[in-house]
Amino acid sequence: MILAAGLGTRLQHLTQDKPKALVEVKGMTLLERSIHKLIQAGVNEIIINIHHFAPLMRDFINQHPFEARISFSDETSLLLDTGGGIKQAAWFFDDNKPFIVYNVDILTDLILKAMYNFHNKNQNLVTLAVRNRNTQRYLLFDSNMRLCGRYNAKTEKKTLVVDTNTPCEAFAFSGIHVISPEIFSLMPAQKVFSITDLYVEIARNQNITGYLHNQGFWMDMGKLQSLEDINSILI
Repeated sequence: MILAAGLGTRLQHLTQDKPKALVEVKGMTLLERSIHKLIQAGVNEIIINIHHFAPLMRDFINQHPFEARISFSDETSLLLDTGGGIKQAAWFFDDNKPFIVYNVDILTDLILKAMYNFHNKNQNLVTLAVRNRNTQRYLLFDSNMRLCGRYNAKTEKKTLVVDTNTPCEAFAFSGIHVISPEIFSLMPAQKVFSITDLYVEIARNQNITGYLHNQGFWMDMGKLQSLEDINSILI
């Protein structure tokens, strides 16, 4: 699943007439890059949630054939946040297999197939790609990389949900998850909710694990500064 329903407000004028997913990076849209990234990992069926300029997203996919079946989860009437967006798309994941969720504004050389295999080998409910980088909102992990809480660097608020004998270490979430379908039975009744809020809430009783990828390239393209910086990087 590609999460692409965001308003893209951080990109300012670039998203006044199109969705963030259709912003180009070196001649290729973020949406194309995300689709190709998933296809490279062996994915042949993809669902994309849409909201901002949804008709443009549909038109773009119709005009650009990909080596994967593309479906849409339409949030035009109500933006559902990350958790609600995944929940609404539950019908798509009918094969009872873990699935990848990928933020459309992420560029990385992380090998998704290796992360997917790690998830299956460890029988995780959720595997989260994380790395050491500066951010305001961190997830906390114990020595076994099990999610144990969160930390807000701006407010200095720390929330621990798992008892641990060792200090929890803070890592930044990279916007890439592998999720087992059992997650749907643990989701709240409301339509709109954050998936990371849910992860922290259920971490005490569920195996939610971090997948550390400090090596290699990663960039959040949802910021104007990133679009300027990327011009100096060959990708």
